Amino acid sequence: MSRLAYHLDIEPHRIAAMILRYWYLLLSSWPRLLELLYWPALQIITWGFLQTYIAQNAGFFARAGGTLIGAVILWDILFRGQLGFSISFLEEMWARNLGNLMMSPLKPIEFLLSLMVMSLIRLTIGVIPMTLLAMFFFRFNFYAIGLPLIAFFCNLIFTSWSVGIFVSGLVLRNGLGAESIVWTLMFGLMPLVCIYYPVTVLPNWLQYVAWCLPPTYVFEGMRALLIQHVFRPDLMISALAINAVLLIGSFAGFMALLRSAKRNGSLLQGGE
Repeated sequence: MSRLAYHLDIEPHRIAAMILRYWYLLLSSWPRLLELLYWPALQIITWGFLQTYIAQNAGFFARAGGTLIGAVILWDILFRGQLGFSISFLEEMWARNLGNLMMSPLKPIEFLLSLMVMSLIRLTIGVIPMTLLAMFFFRFNFYAIGLPLIAFFCNLIFTSWSVGIFVSGLVLRNGLGAESIVWTLMFGLMPLVCIYYPVTVLPNWLQYVAWCLPPTYVFEGMRALLIQHVFRPDLMISALAINAVLLIGSFAGFMALLRSAKRNGSLLQGGE
């Protein structure tokens, strides 16, 4: 890792300084902390009671124990991972501090790495209480999934970072007038990644689109594990390969949008 950092000319102390900045910002505002806990808790309770009702009234869902709650938790990892990344970026836009950062010794890749770490921190604050609620109220032990959980988590967080990097570049180039894309893009993908239903539910032509998205493989893998008790490593490897392409593409897109923002002066404006 240190050799890679040397070749990329990455300074860990600058990344640590940015992480510390966002950490202090998070701790300084109780509404920010409350928001991280409130929405995941609300989701798991709402959907958990729905699954309880379905399990009591439908034989298939009774056999599929936990698929709905598991899907809710995995979706929250995907959505919160992207949101945690983008919110930290937007904090700089709202404070009109991005121009200062870009003129400092901080490199774009160091900035993005610090946002990735902050997305993990924010995600941890929200998701761990969510899984404990699922265990307490609905006797669904998310951690009992075991080692496959690592593959699920990694693929989802890689996708969330790819989306976060790309939308951050769009906001950087177009200003806060494009801020809504931060909140809406992931929800636009929601029907295609097949969170609550198998890919076969989609029309044939749309299934090809779904299989181009890494989260589709994760949710299909989760259903195979919970319903058929079979782990599908082929799905996880396919998702990882697509994620590698998306991460490289999103970073290249961010750099192109950053250069465009510098040329057009939108880096310092950051308004609507």
